[in-house]
Amino acid sequence: MSTQKLHPGDTFPQVKVTLIDDSEINLGKSENGLPWQAIFVYRGKHCPICTSFLNELEEVKSALADAGIGVIAVSGDSKAQLDEHMASLNISYPIAYGLTEESMQDLGLYISKPRFAKETDHNFSEPGLFVVNEHGKLHVIDIANNPVSRPNLKTLVGGLTWIRDPKNDYPIRGTLNY
Repeated sequence: MSTQKLHPGDTFPQVKVTLIDDSEINLGKSENGLPWQAIFVYRGKHCPICTSFLNELEEVKSALADAGIGVIAVSGDSKAQLDEHMASLNISYPIAYGLTEESMQDLGLYISKPRFAKETDHNFSEPGLFVVNEHGKLHVIDIANNPVSRPNLKTLVGGLTWIRDPKNDYPIRGTLNY
């Protein structure tokens, strides 16, 4: 099986997910008047590394907002799994469930099968980060094939803050041959 990857500068695809309050949203459309959106895809409640990362993300959420970047996290978990996971999370940013396997493929995410039934009851995506700019274009993409390969949040915040500063006029990188 091959994967289809999104490319820097591509328009972010239409992907609808459901927030914990059961409202539906399209990813890539920033909330709260912030022009950019950082979409953090995580494996699911079964992953303790994801839980730690999501809690650490809360600590940098306001710095990202100061840079004009909204944050959302999403997984392929069910509503019941997300509700259960919330007991381990101390977050205030939007979190969504129900990312379909088809949407995972559209985003070019790596997908894994559970190793055993106790892990989870569905195929799940490995971590991914998509930063969508005010034009709906992918400005930053980071896709991993396992839970241990994730961006350092302090480095990410510093870099995105610098990229978003108009005086730096930083273009979308990695577009050669696309």
